[in-house]
Parts: sequence; structure tokens; C-alpha cells
Amino acid sequence: MTDELEPIDDSTMVRRKIDHTLARFSAAHDELEAEEAKRKQRLEKLAARPVQLLEHTRTKLQRVVAPVAAKGAPDENEVAPQTRLQEKKKRHNERTVLIGRISVVVLAVLVFLGTGALWGTKTWFNSQFTQIAALDENSSDIQDAPAQLGDENFLIAGSDTRAGATADENVGSADEVEGARSDTVMLAHIPADRKRAVVISFPRDLEITRPPCERFDVAKNDYTSEIVPAASKVKLNTAYAVGGPRCLIKWMQQLTGMKINHFVGIDFSGFKDMVNAVGGVTVHVDRPINDTTLGMVISQTGDVTISGDQALSFVRARHVVGDPTSDYGRIKRQQEFIGALMAKVMSHGVLTNPTQLSDFVTAFAKATFGDNIGVDQMLTLAQSMKGLDPSKVNFMTVPTVGEPNSRNNEVLLESKAKAVFQALINNTALPGSAPPSPPADKQTAGAGKNAADQ
Repeated sequence: MTDELEPIDDSTMVRRKIDHTLARFSAAHDELEAEEAKRKQRLEKLAARPVQLLEHTRTKLQRVVAPVAAKGAPDENEVAPQTRLQEKKKRHNERTVLIGRISVVVLAVLVFLGTGALWGTKTWFNSQFTQIAALDENSSDIQDAPAQLGDENFLIAGSDTRAGATADENVGSADEVEGARSDTVMLAHIPADRKRAVVISFPRDLEITRPPCERFDVAKNDYTSEIVPAASKVKLNTAYAVGGPRCLIKWMQQLTGMKINHFVGIDFSGFKDMVNAVGGVTVHVDRPINDTTLGMVISQTGDVTISGDQALSFVRARHVVGDPTSDYGRIKRQQEFIGALMAKVMSHGVLTNPTQLSDFVTAFAKATFGDNIGVDQMLTLAQSMKGLDPSKVNFMTVPTVGEPNSRNNEVLLESKAKAVFQALINNTALPGSAPPSPPADKQTAGAGKNAADQ
């Protein structure tokens, strides 16, 4: 740095110009640091948009650099220097401007890399999700599409594939049990106003009429050119077994009239890693859970925290002593567990623990596959549901007779089921429950149907 009291000569003037230039870049750096701090705060609120921030930062840089370049750049109208000293001063000025421009470029690159790191992390997480074609959002089976604008409908299928299963899980190997069936089928509905969430379970042995579907190759996670013909009086889990996610969604949209815009498949062999990532999940057990196939799953009663392997048995057990039927006992446990897992993941301890949250997202990505799922969708959904009262998350099972028929299948109560799906489409009260206070636009859209149904 120069001393303002020292004699002024050409060398001193050049050094002072450099000092002033560095001071301006220091101010620009401080301004960028402040901008970066604000950006991080916005990211913590899940509302950041890195591209916009990068553009905003670039504008800030231009705003700071322009005066520097203008002051250091030679004036086109300036008379050419006539002396060696003036030529030397000109070279010094040009060098100062060049250094300034290089510094700005380096600074801009650093800012870009800082922002790009976030994009890189998101890209890496997204790359962990296995994408598989499933959705048909333009299907003619979708009813009253305008009334469903803004709704999020997730079809969740728990695959019983044995690929990757270990001997201690006691579920068999891929050689013993080939292919994959949808052991668990759930429809999660979150309306546009985000004031409630409804999760409907479907028994794996529900009797259905399966539509014609493309054959699904579970080993390749892809479809073949073979068309499997329609079949009546078959179990629900055969839809996934022969036609994969597309066939399951096709049947679901025919049954419900709802627009399915997300598909999530969960491989239970990777499920336990999600549970371990958050340090276990606490469930309430009224009596010991003893499965004739899996053995004693939980021997304690009351509130019990279970880890990955135990949680896997908890949600898969379907031969539990004392269960009224194999399906309904398991459905109840699955619903309870999903609610407990959601509460644990959304808890303050997990959300504020970067390691736990990252481990959970990584485990979730590895254990799931689907269509229209990823970091953007999860963050958008989490942000839109922030503040949702947990009591507004309703778990239910699609209405059935309750006893298996002669084919050992569960029989759907079609009129009651239709009333449930219509209430979800119109965002009106579920049968037998209090009104959910629908927004004015959606209430108007469904008014004619509501009156007709009632």
C-alpha cells in the first residue's frame, strides 16, 4: 500500500491507482459475499433459484466492474502521448485495466462454481433416481381434469422383488421367487390447497379386471412389444407383475378417474437403509408381532423404536398371529409405519442435520424408482405442505366387503369407492367426515357433481 504523504511521482501515482482498483474489487467482493449470504438463506427456505441468483450476481458484477473499466480504459479522444514517460504511464494504465478484468473474470468464475456446486449436488441426487416410464396424464380415463389442476397424486407401489435380498431377511432369493409383484399399492392424494393429504391403501388380493397392457421386463425395467390381453377376476398384484407401472396406473385411472402425475416404486430390499439413515422409527405396538413365516418381529409392546431390518419385517409381515386377514393387518401396519417415518423425516432433528438428511435422500433415491420424481418435485411438495397439520393426513383402505370370496380375493364395494374418489377429485368431504373447506375455484368446478352425488 502507498503512503498518502510520500512525494508524488509517476511510480506513486501508478501504485495509488492499483490500490484504488484493489479497494474497488474488495468492495465488490464484500458485496458479493453479502449477496451469497442472502442466497444461502433463501436456499434454507427451499425457495432458491440458482439460475436467477447467478444472473443477479452477474448483473451485480457488471454494475461494479463497469465504473472500474471505464475509469481505467483509455479515452478514444485523448491525444496520443508524446513523451516516453507518457507512454510508460499508458502501459501501466492498460496493465491495471487488464489486471482488473482478469480479477473480475476469476471472481465471476468462483461465484459460478459456488452456485454450480448446488446444481451439481442436485444433479447427483437426481441421477440416483431410476426413471421408468409409467404415467399417462392425457388418458381419456381421467375425469373432470380442470377440477384436478394443482393436485398431486402419487401412486406408490412396494415391489416384492427378491433382487438384492440377503439370507437374514428370510424372504427368499430372486432364483426362488422370480419377477416382481406390487405387494403394496397406495394412492397418496394432496389437493391443490395443500390443506390435507389422503393415503388410500389397496389390498394386494383385490379382485380386478386387468386392462390389456404391454409386457414389463422387470430385469431391464422396460416394456416389450408383447401385449398381455385383458383378464377379469384376477388379483391386483398381477397388474404390476405382467405390465409393470404403466399397467398399474392404467387400471388405477380407470377405477378412480384421478390424474396420476407421480409414480413411486419402492424396492423393499433397499427400504431398510432409509430407516437406518434417520436413526430408526418409533411405532406403537399393542401386542407382540409374531409372524409364522418371519418369526418374532417385535416382542415388546408400547412405543418401540425399530431399525432397518426390523422395520422391513414389520411392513412385510402378512402371516401375523391374531390378524383378521393377511392383507388388512399388514395394511394397518404399513400405514402406521409410513406415518411414523414421515413424522421422523420432517422432524426438526432430521431436517436440520445435513448428514442425516443427505443419507436419507441418498437411501430413498437408491431404494426407489419412478416417473416424475426427483429433488425438484420433492422440494416443491415439501415446501407446499409446510405447516400442514399432521392430523390432516388421513389413512384409509379402499372400501371392500372385508372377507375373501371363493377365489380368495377381496371384493371392492364399487359405489362406496366411487364416492371416495369423487370427493378427492372435487376436494369435498370424504364420506362420513367433516368438510375440508375447499377453495372457491375448485368448489365452483365441482358444485354440479356434488349436488348430483348427494
